[in-house]
Amino acid sequence: MAEKEAPAGGNGALRAARLKRGWRSGEAAARAVTAAGREALGDRAFEVSPRTWRRWESARPGWPRGDCARALYAAFGCWPEDLGFDTPPGWVRAEIQNVTGAETAGGPRHFAPSVTAAVTSGLVAQRYVDPSLIDYFAEQLEGHYRADMLLGPHDLIGTVSAQYALIDRLVRVATGETRQGLLRVGAAYAALVGWLHQDAGDLAEATFWRGVAQEVALRVQDPLLISYSLVNQAQVRTDLMDGPGVIDLCEAALNHRPNLPPKIRVMALQQQAHGASLRNDRKSCDRLLDQATSQVSRVNDELPWGNACRRTPGYLEVQRATCYGRLGLGKEAVALWSEVLKHVPSTARRDRGVYLARFAHAAALAREPDQATELAEQAVSIAVDTGSARMRRELAALRSAMRPWRDTRSGTSLEEVLTPVNTEE
Repeated sequence: MAEKEAPAGGNGALRAARLKRGWRSGEAAARAVTAAGREALGDRAFEVSPRTWRRWESARPGWPRGDCARALYAAFGCWPEDLGFDTPPGWVRAEIQNVTGAETAGGPRHFAPSVTAAVTSGLVAQRYVDPSLIDYFAEQLEGHYRADMLLGPHDLIGTVSAQYALIDRLVRVATGETRQGLLRVGAAYAALVGWLHQDAGDLAEATFWRGVAQEVALRVQDPLLISYSLVNQAQVRTDLMDGPGVIDLCEAALNHRPNLPPKIRVMALQQQAHGASLRNDRKSCDRLLDQATSQVSRVNDELPWGNACRRTPGYLEVQRATCYGRLGLGKEAVALWSEVLKHVPSTARRDRGVYLARFAHAAALAREPDQATELAEQAVSIAVDTGSARMRRELAALRSAMRPWRDTRSGTSLEEVLTPVNTEE
């Protein structure tokens, strides 16, 4: 059967590349790119669905998430921009892959935009750097934090990475207090890029950028930033399910300097509680969260970073509910999530989606399958809009928790509800 032509205005470059490979249909291309991605990523669960492929060919798509970009590179030998995808702001093409580290024996492992944004090569032309730029970047940073809550990571990674690249170039030619101030704000930008990659599910890039943030903190010799960078690295270790690693890093953050300010103590203690929950240690988890609770009302600094404990309503209740869900304490977690969600503002849409997904998982643990399905339905629409991998991961955990009801009406309804996050990238 002859293949239908792509719609007018569709992605002709991607279709042409597909046909050149001999893949006569989108379904064949999806299978081939899935296979290439699984080999390159070492992830047997990775998949590009036929529906996703049709969406890519039907219009000029935005830049794909990191694992899909790598799969396309592995399948076609070129970057998504050569296949008709829109490039993100700040993208700098890396032509020499073995220098940037974008390709290894196992396929493209590190996404080139991150490396090129983080490292300025060669001499930088001398110029005057106005000290007011420090305030400018700090104000922009607060705006990025707000946008992240509404948009999720994918629309911001390029923008924030490009601003970090500019800060890095300015640091190369600034002097005195201006240079020190730019280094401090640069560390916060690098930490944010790391967080965006983490929320997007790209833990390799998250680890890279967390390392950049720590390097800058060490260069500026700021004990608070160093402790902050250690807690950020512990966040990645939490997503890697490495409880001992989380605890090691949080203890290092707490012991780095005596008399740490309350903000750092709160951040380190609550993250260490997550490490304890990964080790199935409820007693330590509760003790650490109780210690953090005693400190949170004392947070009063003007630093532009690490303000989730002030910006997030019920911040420590959120951490406790998350830990309880991880510990399998469904009823306790359900009670906490019920209260937390009453106070989540509309400006925190991405966080609301994560909380709903975790609430749904807790409901399943508490043997309330109908409630779990209803909550999942609310979370799925936010997951599709924001592209948050954390939400998708929580919803995958929900599916596992709902296995006892797989053949019931609730189980069938859940599969229907989860269809968009199973097929959309």
